[in-house]
Amino acid sequence: MAGRRRLAAVAVVALLASGLSGCGGSDDAPATPSGSPTPTSAAPTGAVPTGPAKPTDRSPHGVLLSAQLAMQTARRAKVSYRLGADAGSGPLFWQPKTALQIKRSTPADAEQLIIVDTVAYQGGDAATAARQGGRHWERFTVPPAPDGHKEIPYAGLVDLLNPVEALAAATADGADPAFVGEEKSEESTVEHYRVTTTAEKYAAAQTQLTQARRDGLRAALAPGGSLSLTLDLWLNDKDQLVRLQRTGTGDSGRADDSVLYTDLAGALLSAQAPAEADTADTGVRTVSPLAR
Repeated sequence: MAGRRRLAAVAVVALLASGLSGCGGSDDAPATPSGSPTPTSAAPTGAVPTGPAKPTDRSPHGVLLSAQLAMQTARRAKVSYRLGADAGSGPLFWQPKTALQIKRSTPADAEQLIIVDTVAYQGGDAATAARQGGRHWERFTVPPAPDGHKEIPYAGLVDLLNPVEALAAATADGADPAFVGEEKSEESTVEHYRVTTTAEKYAAAQTQLTQARRDGLRAALAPGGSLSLTLDLWLNDKDQLVRLQRTGTGDSGRADDSVLYTDLAGALLSAQAPAEADTADTGVRTVSPLAR
């Protein structure tokens, strides 16, 4: 039985290897070279990706490997999240380029945030318009990495929402996922899995990210020094992740995050940059990994 599991898992890992680079840059081969043009929107081509066939290994580890491949294939979804005290919703693209367009439902510096690759737009509200002479949006980038690689603004937020990264942590070496059981979710049945890990191991599993970004993710995962993390993952009948919950405890804080994924691979999802005439360029900003 253990031999069959290892062989099936290896087969899925081989498939995963070809798509993992879409989650972010690496020290050797950044996903977005410094000279690449920055797109103004991220929108699907109209074709809905076809899901991969389920692997024969239906152990908890094998199922979560299958889920990782399914979410790489989906590439996009609408997310509704609560990260500690912060909440919001909107479309997220995690492959082939990063894009996010959210409307915050809790108090923040601006009502909306749009990220298109390495450019961010914040605002969409009366307060921003009053500050910018009638323009509702502020455009900005973040400082490049020491090697000149352009970084993604709000990378900590993007990485906390990225389902492929959560599944990479759940299937990393040393992880021992468990099947909790089947549960009802609205009109469908989902499978519930649980993995215990740490903020350090979760970040270390993201080998496609730069070291600086992994460090930022570890900080974002560990508010108040949270050490241990429990990942609860709910999958639909296509092995797609539809709900993620992270809880953690530490010496002086607690992690409590929840993300819902709907409209997976939705053909109508898009993240659009606002009109130039309604945008004020505010240059370069430093964004904390803890920023939401």
